[in-house]
Amino acid sequence: MSGLLWLIPVALGLGLVGLVAFLWALRSGQFDDLDGAAQRVLLDDDNPLPPPAPLPNAPAKRRAETGTRARSRDRSAEK
Repeated sequence: MSGLLWLIPVALGLGLVGLVAFLWALRSGQFDDLDGAAQRVLLDDDNPLPPPAPLPNAPAKRRAETGTRARSRDRSAEK
């Protein structure tokens, strides 16, 4: 019973925080354009991003290979 004495005010406080956050989002225009984000997903980018630059410390011949397969192959070659 004593747990309810602090659980009920905490629950009411969290509910009040959620209500205030929702009202702030509503007044700041967060819900004005609901269809715009859905349509922007379908648009193609005219300028795609360039490929990432290789890491400077990676060996030249196995720069793209990472993961457990490359490591296990390296260990078997050392034997």
